[in-house]
Amino acid sequence: MTIVIRVAEQDRARAWGILVRHSPGTALPNNTFLVSEGAARRLRGAGIEFTEISRDGPAVGTAGASTSERI
Repeated sequence: MTIVIRVAEQDRARAWGILVRHSPGTALPNNTFLVSEGAARRLRGAGIEFTEISRDGPAVGTAGASTSERI
């Protein structure tokens, strides 16, 4: 699962160090990162403050649904 987070300004350098070592994530502008759930747990464990902006959950399967059914 991919999580979009925004790291607090005061924790940016510490977060970057952890993310570079432990996450195949993506850095975006304004202290925003796309990280794995495991990387988010590591950041929390290190006491780094961040706000979770979004989560990319598993895809919903449509097997067995006809075109007239709601999914």
